[in-house]
Amino acid sequence: MESPQKTSYQPAAIEEKWQKTWLELGLDKTPQDQSKPKFYALSMFPYPSGSLHMGHVRNYTITDVIARLKRMQGYRVLHPMGWDAFGLPAENAAIDRGVPPAKWTYQNIAQMRQQLQRLGLSLDWECEVATCSPDYYKWTQWIFLQFLAAGLAYQREAAVNWDPIDQTVLANEQVDNEGRSWRSGAIVERKLLRQWFFKITDYAEELLNDLDKLTGWPERVKLMQANWIGKSTGAYLEFPIVGAEEKIGVYTTRPDTVYGVSYVVLAPEHPLTQVVTTSDQKAAVEAFIKEVTNQSELERTAEDKPKRGIPTGGKAINPFTGEEVPIWIADYVLYEYGTGAVMGVPAHDVRDFKFAKEQNLAIKVVIVPEAGAEETLKTAYTEAGILVNSGDFNGMNSVDAKKAIIEFAEKQNFGKLRIQYRLRDWLISRQRYWGAPIPVIHCPNCGIVPVPEKDLPVQLPEEIELSGRGGSPLAQLESWVNVPCPTCGTPAKRETDTMDTFIDSSWYFLRYPDAKNEEKIFDSNKVNDWMPVDQYVGGIEHAILHLLYSRFFTKVLRDRGLFNFDEPFQRLLTQGMVQGLTYMNPNKGGKDKWIPSHLVDANNPVDPQTGEPLQRLYATMSKSKGNGVAPEDVINKYGIDTARMFILFKAPPEKDLEWDEADVEGQFRFLNRVWRLVTDYAAAGVYKQKAELDKLSKIEKDLRRAIHIAIQAITEDVEDEYQFNTAISELMKLSNALTDAKCNNSPIYAEGIQTLVIMLAPFAPHIADELWHLLGNKGTVHTQVWPSFDPAALIADEITLVIQIMGKTRGSIQVPSQLDKAGLEKYARESEVAQRYIEGKEIKKVIVVPGKLVNFVLG
Repeated sequence: MESPQKTSYQPAAIEEKWQKTWLELGLDKTPQDQSKPKFYALSMFPYPSGSLHMGHVRNYTITDVIARLKRMQGYRVLHPMGWDAFGLPAENAAIDRGVPPAKWTYQNIAQMRQQLQRLGLSLDWECEVATCSPDYYKWTQWIFLQFLAAGLAYQREAAVNWDPIDQTVLANEQVDNEGRSWRSGAIVERKLLRQWFFKITDYAEELLNDLDKLTGWPERVKLMQANWIGKSTGAYLEFPIVGAEEKIGVYTTRPDTVYGVSYVVLAPEHPLTQVVTTSDQKAAVEAFIKEVTNQSELERTAEDKPKRGIPTGGKAINPFTGEEVPIWIADYVLYEYGTGAVMGVPAHDVRDFKFAKEQNLAIKVVIVPEAGAEETLKTAYTEAGILVNSGDFNGMNSVDAKKAIIEFAEKQNFGKLRIQYRLRDWLISRQRYWGAPIPVIHCPNCGIVPVPEKDLPVQLPEEIELSGRGGSPLAQLESWVNVPCPTCGTPAKRETDTMDTFIDSSWYFLRYPDAKNEEKIFDSNKVNDWMPVDQYVGGIEHAILHLLYSRFFTKVLRDRGLFNFDEPFQRLLTQGMVQGLTYMNPNKGGKDKWIPSHLVDANNPVDPQTGEPLQRLYATMSKSKGNGVAPEDVINKYGIDTARMFILFKAPPEKDLEWDEADVEGQFRFLNRVWRLVTDYAAAGVYKQKAELDKLSKIEKDLRRAIHIAIQAITEDVEDEYQFNTAISELMKLSNALTDAKCNNSPIYAEGIQTLVIMLAPFAPHIADELWHLLGNKGTVHTQVWPSFDPAALIADEITLVIQIMGKTRGSIQVPSQLDKAGLEKYARESEVAQRYIEGKEIKKVIVVPGKLVNFVLG
């Protein structure tokens, strides 16, 4: 063949050319045949904000490398993309800009899809879903009806976190530690509303136990989920109320401390507050309840805030001692947790101790570290120990006492063993427009009536006014709200709440394998074939809720007979954040302390307004900190492959990545070196002759060994722990070995060049395909088989043997690799290095470390 002309590396032209070629070849389409093993590679889908940031680029690049590698290893790969497109930001943007949420969202989707396509990601866009599309949320509503039919969806009045600005309910996780809304910044209020819930607590035990099946998940994520579920074993005990028939039920994991109860405390919302409050305390108690119920849960339970309470005047009886103890109401007790009441044991609970000290309540020691120990204490003693002041249980260790006290309570009919979970049922109602409408109708005769499946989807009306005020916008649209009951025809009303957007993201991975199915949610055979997801990649911020809800949905839909697997994600990779160089003025507060990077002289970092010196640090890229780097700026300057190589090389995937322009430049230089290396070889004419391995020169043997060491190391790096940074280091070593080799007319050199290009392909796909083509190959490098290493090639003919005299290294020599200890000593003795030091001297001892060194100990 005619040798190609040498050219310079032009990233933009190469990227455009190969992205078009891949599209024409249908390279990224999901194979339908089942002749190969499957691999489902998935990134957490993005919210369509309108522009990609470097966090997106990192997430999708990591998954793309895995998908490309698996195709080359012989798998059929599903690698889809979609949009988590409902939610408050679109609705708020619509209010601010005067455009419909759908228009704003779909514009953003189009823009971000174009940006993702420019990244050259091997995504199957035929599987694309958008959660705001009626052909998607139809099935979200269908799933709701499945939950309703299974008794897992219900409505009740509940105290909720209410954002007074955004006029919506917030999950606890959407309220910061100052009690402010995560989005609007408003002080969150407590409000009673009739809300829809999913009974995730029915699956608490299975969700907890099945964490053991997730061997491909990070241990810290599993621990976070286990702690969130929060299983505990304890006692349910009842304290009679003096002068009333009712009893106060409490749950405690420390029944061994029950003889130390000095008060009982109720949540302000507890229905028994009316019963226990005396007439002289009524006004004060009502004022306290009114004040507390406006506070968020986080405000009430924060460890660094005083525990506030008020006596009700009522008294309860400790059933174990017969003693009367005062009943209080306190802000730190929440009605939604446990029974909404706790027994106060200040000597053995940190929170109770603090409250008792503040309110001057009795503190009675009932457990000591060891028999005979002093019973006074300065802080709560919360460890196990020996019971004192505990009647018949005195002298027992606290572990045995727990069991004995529960058994006693059961015999006396004032208590029993109980297993409890921290996990609460999932509140899914949102009083906003831009979400999936809850598909039920409220009929005065029939009650709650599910919308018939044939009438799905219940579509969002387009002609609607959005103000961000006054509750659900849907409730204002009478033509949409008022409908006949599907069962009896009586005038009825639609549910006007929409679903939490976590609902949409809890099943999207199930839709991808059959994304265009109009007849049903998906073909069960297709989902059973592709699921579970083999590798899921996303941020650690979703370690609890999104992943827990997805696991919950999977188990519920499994139980509804839709598929046959228990867990959605086989392996999980939680990638670190992308951090940028950030400037902060420590003398300023709030958002003003962050000084945008483009306003700062890096050589003299001072506040451009005040002249004060600035602190330099690395922090997660964000608009508020002004430390972001736009992906398009990097791509326009260096190309997509360089951006990918930097992101993969700078840090292991699970670690935070510090953005550094110099390191980006370094990767660009490396790709240019590879370009020159391969194009120089291609210009000289590709050597196709097959190598005769038994006739290789030493130079060829050394090069072949370097090639197969690289294959072995890179394969291990990318298959197991996804250590892409060390894999790229090995590519650099192979590139250097080829550059230094003096045998570029050898078939071994040809093997090295082709191997370098093939193994570069998942990391830098565009330049790899161009180089593959310049080497005279047909088609695309991405359909090549990933190379395997030859173990025989790894064995070196010679090794470097270090010569030491009295433990100090004096030099090294090359010796045959197969020598035994005696042979190594002989070569070492006769070497020029050793002779300079041992000639004419007594050798008392020779220490031989095979394959490494010989040490001569002299007299």
